[in-house]
Amino acid sequence: MSASASNSELPRGFSFAATACGLKKSGLDLALLVSETPAAAAAVFTKNRVQAAPVLASQAHLRKSRNKIRGIIVNSGNANCCTGPEGYAASAATTLKVARELGRLHPSQILVCSTGVIGAPLRVEKILRAVPDLVRARRASSSAFAQFTRAIMTTDTRPKRAAAQFRLGGKWVRLLGCCKGAGMIQPNMATMLAFLATDAAIPPAMLQRALRRAVAATFNCITVDGDTSTNDTVAILANGESGARKITREGADYKKFSAALESVCRKLALAIVADGEGAQRVIEIEVCGAPSDRAAGEIARTIANSPLVKTALAGADPNWGRILAAAGRAGVAFDFQRVSIRLTGITVCRRGREHPFSERVAHKRMLAKHVPIAVDLHSGRGRARMWTCDFTGEYVDINASYRT
Repeated sequence: MSASASNSELPRGFSFAATACGLKKSGLDLALLVSETPAAAAAVFTKNRVQAAPVLASQAHLRKSRNKIRGIIVNSGNANCCTGPEGYAASAATTLKVARELGRLHPSQILVCSTGVIGAPLRVEKILRAVPDLVRARRASSSAFAQFTRAIMTTDTRPKRAAAQFRLGGKWVRLLGCCKGAGMIQPNMATMLAFLATDAAIPPAMLQRALRRAVAATFNCITVDGDTSTNDTVAILANGESGARKITREGADYKKFSAALESVCRKLALAIVADGEGAQRVIEIEVCGAPSDRAAGEIARTIANSPLVKTALAGADPNWGRILAAAGRAGVAFDFQRVSIRLTGITVCRRGREHPFSERVAHKRMLAKHVPIAVDLHSGRGRARMWTCDFTGEYVDINASYRT
């Protein structure tokens, strides 16, 4: 997915900037997103009990501002997590500096996010020195947005962006988003951050509902390694600058907006899986015939996080027994002797036993970039879908030396 958005995709009234302030050894590491007018805001955050200072600060700012936000500042290279009172003070100082540079705003109108190493003190003075030039450098351009997407990366191998637009009462409404994430990914609302901007006019409460629904069907349906980060944040700003009529109820207009939002979130979520640390292929796991949707979700997530399943997929090995075994430890009651499994469209298991198939053909199909797995429990109407990636030796190499 290209990092650059065309200027026609940019929502009106937003500007972007990025710089290298020295938190990382090289490259961009500080990014700014600004709505030139007050914007309705919504966000979801990590449910990890260990939460980074910027998560706590942003939650407080949303409450204090009553979900009216002007900007988001993001640093990479340091998570500012488990850094004590000094960490929260660093986040507060950052938002204060941005608010002042943007023109006498209250700090609560600024959200702050961080990503990187957990536990290392944040050299906030580097951020504060860079903020004035960062604010002045902001532009409403595709190149500025492209720099923003790069500045938030850590172990990502490529930037991730997505866009959508739709007509509302004769006016075009635009929605643009980007995210970062490649490891420590199992959102539960990795180090996952996602930022979305839209020129739609929609009240904060409705925006929050739409975001929660979109996240539930997208970001919360992916996993790379089963780890939920301390910094997970998905935030959206809606400034109404499109000129389209305001969305005031959950009718046709709201459905159009929600569909566009979910489309962007899904593209971003799948981009994270495709860029999973060391990943070769995206795995789509569909579970049906479960006692409930929730039960299907538990089974799909357990299969998606199984190291044995993921390493078999790395070798394109049609070892369906590992899939059934993972399903069996998900804590869901079902009769395994009724289960059928399909790999890349090939039935490999029926009624809990092997169904004759060509291993050579299955292996060849499993070498593709996208590998679908379908599990039918024949025990109800519940269904769920998860996306993950395979586990390779490169994942170990990346994470064995993340700090050093």
